[in-house]
Amino acid sequence: MLQLLLLGLLVVYGVGAWKFWNGFGRTNFTANRLLLTLGWPVFLVNASYRRNFTRALKG
Repeated sequence: MLQLLLLGLLVVYGVGAWKFWNGFGRTNFTANRLLLTLGWPVFLVNASYRRNFTRALKG
């Protein structure tokens, strides 16, 4: 059961990272694309990042 939960979390993380990476051009960010993509779950506590993340996903 724990393995299934971890797999689900990994899939959600991967999908979020993939969508943010592809939509990065629609954000206000200009640098650190890799860092911002890999750390998206941690950065979501920041309101500005959350707005840009949503903008990237809407593409």
